[in-house]
Amino acid sequence: MKYSQEKKNSIIKYLLEKINQNTAGVSKIVSETFGMSRNTVNGYINELIEKDIIKKKQRDVYELIDKKFTYALKRSEGHLDNDTYAYYNCLEPHIKDLPENVQRIWSYSFSEMINNVMDHSMAEDLDIVILRNYLETTVFIKDNGVGIFEKIKAHFELPSLDEAICELFKGKLTTDAKNHSGEGIFFSSKLMDSFFIISSNRIFMTDKFEDERIVAAKEKISDGTVVIMKLSNFSNKQAFEIFDDYSNDFGCFTKTRIPLKNIFTDAPVSRSQANRVCNRLDKFKEVVIDFDGLDWMGQGFAHQMFVVYKNEHPEIEFIPVNMNEAVTKMYNHVTSDNV
Repeated sequence: MKYSQEKKNSIIKYLLEKINQNTAGVSKIVSETFGMSRNTVNGYINELIEKDIIKKKQRDVYELIDKKFTYALKRSEGHLDNDTYAYYNCLEPHIKDLPENVQRIWSYSFSEMINNVMDHSMAEDLDIVILRNYLETTVFIKDNGVGIFEKIKAHFELPSLDEAICELFKGKLTTDAKNHSGEGIFFSSKLMDSFFIISSNRIFMTDKFEDERIVAAKEKISDGTVVIMKLSNFSNKQAFEIFDDYSNDFGCFTKTRIPLKNIFTDAPVSRSQANRVCNRLDKFKEVVIDFDGLDWMGQGFAHQMFVVYKNEHPEIEFIPVNMNEAVTKMYNHVTSDNV
């Protein structure tokens, strides 16, 4: 049976997704899923091998082929004078065939990360690695400058690296407010399917399921900062939709969301922990406090956030979400006298 090009493209994309998931017996799975003969599927597989899109590992087991491109940029040679040099000379040639919405996301996110290196890191050297296969593109940006988490910690005089990293969850974080809005990392992490910042033996990560978290690196990480960004070449994301989610009717960045489970390893109980969360929230008009994954919260934490801080900042709308029964009872307990 001869399929339309659109149907064939859908079959090939499904086939490649299964291969990317290290699925064994892909020809049989694709055959059964689409009700087509194994010979037709094998014909597609052979075609993909000939085009250097996949390669065979063993019988009916394949893997996608990554094309790798590396670049070494130096401040002394003017490569870091502006972000357009890195974009047009390193990334743009490898994504110009992708859909317009995907190109826009890459243009924004890549440029923002390069700007951070240019203006904040004091790095002399910047290495860029681009991995591109049929399904997705991954970009590694590594500098040898001041580690980003250490710089945030020092600039805001925070007591720990973890508290410095927590500020990234909120957005509007910059050590140079005169020249930067502090939105680049926040929105880039939302736009990408996977986003990592590695520095000072800490890893800030988020993925397309909005699973944001901080973890300690298992092995020592060299000085500087590494940013890793991954995005599907077929992503349906639109940059303006992501910006709209955190903006008011006039397009101003006024909303943020705090995923508490990614900040605290145990249920938050103290007023000091609440103050940690509330730091810089006066920059927003709407704050979503996400209790997903937390079984409980202490009275001190709840009272400090939803009564003391809220009374001090009546212009801020606090929206608690994903509260279980225990969390809801404590919330109601501390706020009942302030309704």
